[in-house]
Amino acid sequence: MIRFGLRLAVASGREAVTRLVVIAAAVALGVGLLLATLAGMNAVNAVTARFAWQATGAGSTAGQSAGAPATDPVWWLVREDYFAGHKIVRLDVAATGPDSPVPPGIPHLPGPGQFYASPALSELLGSTPAGQLADRFPGQRIGTVGPAALPSPTSLVIVVGRTPDQLSHLDGAVQATSIRTTPAGRAVAALDLVLSVVAGGLLFPVLIFIGTATRLAAARREQRFAAMRLIGATPRQISVISAVESTAAAVAGTAVGFGLFFLFRHRLAAIPFTGEPFFPADLSLNVLDVLLVALGIPVGAAVAARIALRRVRISPLGVTRRVTPRAPRAYRLVPLLLGIGELAFFIGRRPSTSDGQVAAFLPGVLLIMAGLVIAGPWLTMVGARAMARRSSRPAALIAARRLADNPQAGFRAISGLVLALFVTSVAAGVITTIVAERGAPRDGKASGTLYRLWPGAPDPGVTTSVPDAIMAGLRATPGVRSATVVRWNPAALDRGSRTLPGLVSCADLARTPAFGRCADGAAVAQVWPDLSERVEPPRPSTVWPTASMSAEDLQRLPVASVVVGTDGSTTAIERARTVLEVAYPDLRQPPFADGDFESDFTNTLTGWQRLADVVILASLAIAGCSLAVSVVGGLTERKRPFSLLRLTGVPVRLLRRVVALESAVPLLVAAVVAVGTGFLAAHLFLRAQMDYSLRFPGSGYHLIVLAGIAASLGIIASTLPFLERITGPETARNE
Repeated sequence: MIRFGLRLAVASGREAVTRLVVIAAAVALGVGLLLATLAGMNAVNAVTARFAWQATGAGSTAGQSAGAPATDPVWWLVREDYFAGHKIVRLDVAATGPDSPVPPGIPHLPGPGQFYASPALSELLGSTPAGQLADRFPGQRIGTVGPAALPSPTSLVIVVGRTPDQLSHLDGAVQATSIRTTPAGRAVAALDLVLSVVAGGLLFPVLIFIGTATRLAAARREQRFAAMRLIGATPRQISVISAVESTAAAVAGTAVGFGLFFLFRHRLAAIPFTGEPFFPADLSLNVLDVLLVALGIPVGAAVAARIALRRVRISPLGVTRRVTPRAPRAYRLVPLLLGIGELAFFIGRRPSTSDGQVAAFLPGVLLIMAGLVIAGPWLTMVGARAMARRSSRPAALIAARRLADNPQAGFRAISGLVLALFVTSVAAGVITTIVAERGAPRDGKASGTLYRLWPGAPDPGVTTSVPDAIMAGLRATPGVRSATVVRWNPAALDRGSRTLPGLVSCADLARTPAFGRCADGAAVAQVWPDLSERVEPPRPSTVWPTASMSAEDLQRLPVASVVVGTDGSTTAIERARTVLEVAYPDLRQPPFADGDFESDFTNTLTGWQRLADVVILASLAIAGCSLAVSVVGGLTERKRPFSLLRLTGVPVRLLRRVVALESAVPLLVAAVVAVGTGFLAAHLFLRAQMDYSLRFPGSGYHLIVLAGIAASLGIIASTLPFLERITGPETARNE
């Protein structure tokens, strides 16, 4: 029976071969996307595990490396620096003995005056003038930080050797006896949440596509198997034949899917979905992943075939004794409403842990997606009945009657597009709102302002002067327009005081008109330490409040910041930053430019946007393929009834209107529901997770939605010429 099933699958005509190829292609696409998603999750876990050393000494010792701790602790200080908007992770270490622990990626701890740099940073140090970058890290490079310590090939990491005396008195320095090897749960959970939603957004349309392709020419296959039952085939034999046919296509598609994944793995790794590209080896599959896909997909196809032919197994007359399927009931809305209610429940009750947030929000999103598919037939039936009540033309009445009789089949054709529109709406709504609330991402060259802020409130130990040589060096740097010292305002320490925390000399401020001006006759003005207005960038028209203090008394106050105005060029910003870092190498927070801290947000948001674009484009493409296969399959199964209608005098153009309306009506109804549900889900998630209200996306989103619907209608229209060729008089004969 297995050999017979294979013959039927590959040697029973062009229709069987076409069906086999379509099913195999659908499975291959689904398997490729599934493997890419699983490998992406593995890559995220691998990346965060490799970078776990950065959290050494922070919080509890849970998650430190296994085994006995080293007898000689290592002094440890992790800081962040920036270059041209890119973050540099700097680790300062000092061994206290021969057994001090060594961070991953390097063979041994560097000594004083030595450092290791990652490949990307080494290349940057060699290609950038020393005054812009290399002068910040005096000493000799003795090696390269290996991949074991890098989250990405483009990561900028440096490990600098110091003496224990140099590090022991620095703010933030700790002694560590072991290196952390497990990542912080928050980062992993957040990325797992994003990737899990991406997986759902991709896999739901893929599974629908596979199911649609498997049902291609289902009526003809059911008739064939019923005929076999009538001549003596047992239900078990029919089950074997149907399983062989579907499993053969699934096995072939699974093999091709694995090939596609490994063929495109290097290209996928180069796409910075999480802000930085992966190492190709990170996109790996474990044994469980391989077994799950390699065995699960063919087994699932066999089970689907067995379920699809349940009527034939019951009786050989099960196919011919067709009756109108039972109308769907309103209870199909329950999963959709439960998913919406689940997201709404967590408004004001957001779990405090990231794992709890994943457990809270992911089931709600997936439940809504499943609810749309489950509720789709009921919505289709409601739309069909409404069309029947308001239409008097034959095509509309016939289409409405057919949809009302079997809304499951009508919705099945467009279910993939419904999920694609839902995912598109959620992604666009969330990203648009985040950008609106946090401000559009910008780079560090927006205003060309560089800040060296001293942390904390006024303290006697904080420096009260900036050497003239440093200020002269800053002002002599090409591209630097001003350098202003801001000091702490002691009056701001009083509880309830409304004075600003910084003070600046009006003489200095007069040389920097871009940051505002003093009132007429004032000697000292109250300002923010970064000379910003806290809401808008500083403007020349800003008039700062006057402080009742003389310029001489101002010079005795602790320094709060040095604010450097530049022409906005990378060269000027980085040269000024290097001058300040060389002058004050031991401050934990390096000088930062406008937008430096936003660079991580920009990279993350850009990665989310890429993920959203992939989900949107892939979902729409898969939905279009599913729609085309479904419409063609429906025409093939109904060619004899249509042929009989043509013999009775029904024109072909009327049949075309019937087919178009049967596909377009549920498409438009479900599209409205999917878009509305997507915006509602995005709003509930934003309210619960970030306390934001939904901001509707702009014209780009609407163009994507309209293009998707127009493309779907175009796919439906492209199948209509096929109708005349398959409904000729010869088709009306009994087979």
